[in-house]
Amino acid sequence: MLTAAPKQIHIYLESNPNPNSLKFVINEMLVPDGMSFDFPTPASAEEAPLAQELFMYPFVERVFYMSNFITVTKKEGVEWIEIQDTLKKHIKGFLEAGKLILDKKAPQAPEQEETDTIKKIKAILDEYIRPAVEQDGGAITFHSYLDKKVTVTLQGSCSGCPSSTITLKAGIENLFKRMMPEEVETVEALG
Repeated sequence: MLTAAPKQIHIYLESNPNPNSLKFVINEMLVPDGMSFDFPTPASAEEAPLAQELFMYPFVERVFYMSNFITVTKKEGVEWIEIQDTLKKHIKGFLEAGKLILDKKAPQAPEQEETDTIKKIKAILDEYIRPAVEQDGGAITFHSYLDKKVTVTLQGSCSGCPSSTITLKAGIENLFKRMMPEEVETVEALG
């Protein structure tokens, strides 16, 4: 009788502009493409078993899942060199055991009617901004558009990143002002 070979998970680490966040990149997809799950507190990780386990470490402040990576944000005063192998080993063991990182099926975003302006804003986010933010271990999503103001949500390593305000104003806002000068005057992040 043949048995299935144990799952082989490979993880490599990537730093990002937020010195308190580290990206753990896995050799397989963890959540559906384009979806992300941000857990800023242990209570928010109620349906995320891996995040719950990571929060048991006193140095873990935030956990974020997206496509094939997990971004962990640590507390100040702890160095990555002291904890990164512990976290990598924990994540690897969890995934190799075949456990699910979410208890329930990933929720789907509700369909809603959008104006041409909102479609254009989302297209710019998807094409120009989202890939760079994901590369840094975070996510940016459209929240709202009103009175020439675009509001976005920053998650993962972008939450609390010292350079996120500069990136938002000098990078993202300027890009929108150049590409949509009649429609966008300012870009802000929630929180």
